[in-house]
Amino acid sequence: MSDFNELTAGQKWYVIHTYTGHENKVKSTIERIVESKGLQDYIFDVKIPTVPVVTTDAKGNEKIVDEKLYPSYVFVKMILNDDTWHTIRYITGVTGFVGPGSKPVPLSDEEALAISGEEKAKVDLFNVGDEVDIIDGILVGHSGRISEISEETGEVTVIVSSIGREMPVSLDAKCIKKKQ
Repeated sequence: MSDFNELTAGQKWYVIHTYTGHENKVKSTIERIVESKGLQDYIFDVKIPTVPVVTTDAKGNEKIVDEKLYPSYVFVKMILNDDTWHTIRYITGVTGFVGPGSKPVPLSDEEALAISGEEKAKVDLFNVGDEVDIIDGILVGHSGRISEISEETGEVTVIVSSIGREMPVSLDAKCIKKKQ
């Protein structure tokens, strides 16, 4: 690995910049190359985060379409080395990796969770009884103790003490952090 150091070792998420409208083409090309070259041990996942949006056509009919959260970007979970960098960098439609110069910078674990749309998985970081601080929403600055965790919805119930009494509050797991 000539230009890549220990910081890029191991499975990490990287962001690839593409020409506008080429995201799906790039994704399918990466998947095809992984299959044909046997790179399953180096390139693990390719994502284009989307969100369902309700649109209305000229006749007033509503339909749900997937809208890209980050147009012109594709996310790849891979082990970065010269071969994987070269394989992805020279795919038609790819303008490069996100990072300074030609050095790709991996996403932090928190960024990868947030961008991949898998924030529900964050509940795995908490346990019933954990003391937490609320970092988002109308109760910012309050503290509490987790009484319930719902893996299906990605929500936690926190017992918050306010105005001299305890009350259960249902929150998204991304709205809390463990007390330091």
